[in-house]
Amino acid sequence: MLSTLLADFRIIFERDPAARSWLEVFFCYPGLQALLFHRLAHWLYGIGIPFIPRFVSHIGRFFTGIEIHPGATIGRGVFIDHGMGVVIGETAIIGDYALIYQGVTLGGTGKESGKRHPTLGENVVLGAGAKVLGNIQLGNNVRIGAGSVVLRDVPSDCTVVGIPGRVIYRSGVRVEPLEHSNLPDSEAEVIRTLVDRIEALEQQLETLQNNQSAAKTPVLAGNFGACESELSKKALSCNLRDKVIQEFLDGAGI
Repeated sequence: MLSTLLADFRIIFERDPAARSWLEVFFCYPGLQALLFHRLAHWLYGIGIPFIPRFVSHIGRFFTGIEIHPGATIGRGVFIDHGMGVVIGETAIIGDYALIYQGVTLGGTGKESGKRHPTLGENVVLGAGAKVLGNIQLGNNVRIGAGSVVLRDVPSDCTVVGIPGRVIYRSGVRVEPLEHSNLPDSEAEVIRTLVDRIEALEQQLETLQNNQSAAKTPVLAGNFGACESELSKKALSCNLRDKVIQEFLDGAGI
């Protein structure tokens, strides 16, 4: 127990550049305080004492804003950064040296009994607001992007982003746990592909209309065809590369 508490304490200095003294960390870091409450509640829960473990958990929630069920199993060196709004369910299992940001939920998907919450491997990173739901497995070194919703198992050494979460394999590439800027933007990539496809179809349609207009032999018909072609160009020009869409494709405002 003592070695686990020391690991919880030391990991904060390794992962948070704002941590300057042990006094500040002990009294001003709700993530550490929530783990201290949980370690006590989990021990009481394990020896079968009724009511008291939940009451200790409730006190911890009141002071820290972090709700951890006494039945949850949490490994050593886990760092809950800021932590407000974090919810960890009864049958959740968190491996060693996980990094959890504010608003994360490790929850269930219904009223089923038994194992109904996620199991996390070692060195897992859960971005702010991430939701991991159900009796699913997350492997070692998995990174969940902020705001993602994960409903299926995730293999080791993968990054997950989006709603619902999509896996992007990064095996063999070492990624720092705080390197959130390297998360891929799958939604913008899909939209860019659709925009390119629409523009290609517009060019094909414009070519077909130009060929039809050129095939008209009468002068009046030809003039009319030219006017019609110009109108068609204006109608088909949807300005997909305007500033708003380009900013979205480049990642602004996402």
